[in-house]
Order: sequence, then structure tokens, then C-alpha cells
Amino acid sequence: MSRVIIVDDIPFIRSVIKDILIAANYSVVGEASDGAQALALYKAVKPDVVLLDINMPVLDGIETLKRIKKINRDAIIIMCSSLGDQENIVNAISLGAKDFVVKPFRKERILSAIKKALR
Repeated sequence: MSRVIIVDDIPFIRSVIKDILIAANYSVVGEASDGAQALALYKAVKPDVVLLDINMPVLDGIETLKRIKKINRDAIIIMCSSLGDQENIVNAISLGAKDFVVKPFRKERILSAIKKALR
């Protein structure tokens, strides 16, 4: 069972994603509401996948992505954001994100992104 952490500053979004993942037999091993918490959590639980929002307080998703990649260049990170603009997508992918899911997302899109990233 793949282990996932969910990073988003909106509790409702984390809850929705968590329900989708649990129903699909993924193990949600942690949640964080900002990038600083995400880094600490990543180091502590070493998840298989990180679902990472871009717009967050303290440390944004792009900076968090860079720092997680410094810890583990093979980290599987999928960015999630309502900012589906080309610049953020290109930037996140160029920094090593495996995929980019635009909010509001469909359940199938999140699950297919994780499945593809884990291959």
C-alpha cells in the first residue's frame, strides 16, 4: 500500500483528498498545512508520494518542492493548485514534480496522477 502525505492550507481540501485516497486503498500517513510542516513531515515519515499545493503560507509549494528534492531527488511529488497557469505547471515539472493536478479536481484525475507517478 502506497503511503501519501497531503499538503494544503485548506482543511476541507485535505479532507476531500484524504477520503478519495483512503477509498482507493492508499495510506494517508500525514497532513500538513504549509511547506515548513510538509518538510518536517516528509523527513519523519518518508512517504511514497507527496500531494503538494502551490499557494500556502510560510513556505509555498514551489519552494517546498525544491527542498524535498534536495532531501531526496527521487521523491514523487504531485502538485495541486487552482493556479493552472502555464508558468506554474512548467516551473513545477522542470523542478521535478511528476504531475500537476488543477483544482477543482476530479477524483479520477488525482488517482490517475498517483498511479502514473508510481510506475
